Amino acid sequence: MNLYHCSIDLQDSAKALSFAVAMKAWMNHLQSNGVIKSWRLYRRKLGFGAPIARDFLLEIEVEDMTQLDQAFRFTASDDEEVERLYTTAHQMVGAFDIALYRPFPDPERAERMALI
Repeated sequence: MNLYHCSIDLQDSAKALSFAVAMKAWMNHLQSNGVIKSWRLYRRKLGFGAPIARDFLLEIEVEDMTQLDQAFRFTASDDEEVERLYTTAHQMVGAFDIALYRPFPDPERAERMALI
């Protein structure tokens, strides 16, 4: 399993609840089409966090890099529903940072380490 980690600040004009509803529709669409495994959306509580911490945290789980590639290809498709759902959520996003995480040690690394 890999974790696509998105730290998000909304645009000043965006409403948090509207963003949550739009993100739920978009992520559920990705999940129902099998291009992501699961997802979670969190909001920073009481403004607590480091000065560089963004307001929202979106975690998207994918089985492997192949599934992540399928998610990107699905997002780039010429499907009107995909375009509508993606645009509705994305237009509220201001600043963001992304990262890709994996379990550690993962089986591949553990096997390599065993051969040394």
